[in-house]
Amino acid sequence: MSTRVSSPDTRPLLGPEHEQARYDRGAQVLSAVDGDGGQRVVDALADVAPGLAHHVVAYGFGEVYARPGLTPPQRQLVTIGMLTALGGCEPQLEVHVNASLNVGLTPVQIVEAMTHAAVYCGFPKALNAVFVAKRVFADRGLLPVEAPTA
Repeated sequence: MSTRVSSPDTRPLLGPEHEQARYDRGAQVLSAVDGDGGQRVVDALADVAPGLAHHVVAYGFGEVYARPGLTPPQRQLVTIGMLTALGGCEPQLEVHVNASLNVGLTPVQIVEAMTHAAVYCGFPKALNAVFVAKRVFADRGLLPVEAPTA
């Protein structure tokens, strides 16, 4: 007995009005979290990968960042830890260090997240991340960063 497999339905799951609403929600979240930094990334992709830019806004921010389970500062701590651990993501890390400050994290909290990540991903990746944070802090007049008190 043979089993016949039909072709998958490739129609969009949501209509264009839903996609536009998701993109609009994502653009609002992106602006609130990343300020101008996020829009600069979207603009930089416009002439080479506008579809990717759309998905970053509509899905990344319109769906994932808009979820209610974590606060914006908590989301940024997770993102900082992940980008630190991945390494090689320094441009994205710069955007998210700025975003972390925008949503209320302090330089001490950001550096602590990177220091914590060093245990799991290694000192070279954590050092690279801290140097990205240092540039952002310098640009925003936030140096020196005070060591946390015990």
